[in-house]
Amino acid sequence: MRFSILIPAIGLMAACNTVAPVQGTGFNTPTYQAQREAELAGQGGTGSPLPEPYEVSQQPLGSPTSGADGADLATATAAALASTSTQATAASASVRTASNSGISDEQDFAAVSERRSIETDAARIEQNSQTYEVVAPTAVPQRGADGQPNIVQYALSTSNPVGAQLYSRAGFNLQAKAQRNCAKFPSADQAQIEFLSNGGPQKDRKGLDPDGDGYACGWDPSPFRSAVNN
Repeated sequence: MRFSILIPAIGLMAACNTVAPVQGTGFNTPTYQAQREAELAGQGGTGSPLPEPYEVSQQPLGSPTSGADGADLATATAAALASTSTQATAASASVRTASNSGISDEQDFAAVSERRSIETDAARIEQNSQTYEVVAPTAVPQRGADGQPNIVQYALSTSNPVGAQLYSRAGFNLQAKAQRNCAKFPSADQAQIEFLSNGGPQKDRKGLDPDGDGYACGWDPSPFRSAVNN
């Protein structure tokens, strides 16, 4: 009984150790391996042989603009670029004109060359030469030609400061009288001219120099002296 059970078990183990032949097609079949090796070796087979590496690198690339459709595409692209360039130029000129409104663009070579040429410049030079006029110099007018005293010359001829008495003055209330009379002049310069025109600085007929320094109504010769010294 025990012996009859062992016989089937031994037969089953022998069957498991037997390798069955591989049927059908696949990556590991002998047929596929033989074909692959033949293609790699360039010996033909069911497929085309693989090209050598240098043959692949020397093949020219196809142009995207080849053929009738490619030529149309190239023409359309060139036209679009030209139109864009023209629009950009017009926009730039418009911006330049708007930004320079009222300002001369004579220093802009591109702007000047658009509207002027050698011929127009020559015509302009000729027109300017015809209208050119030489003004003869005239003599410089002399100071005091109108008959009035020259206060600049008087200031430079004196050296005493304001308030230093040089001339005698007689009378009562000289300061009050000088204030009333000086108020009639729009400036100290006008008062000094009037003072020199009526006998000043030795005489003070209108009471404009009460302290006798030779300067009417507080007129100061210092600015004229400083201008000469500087």
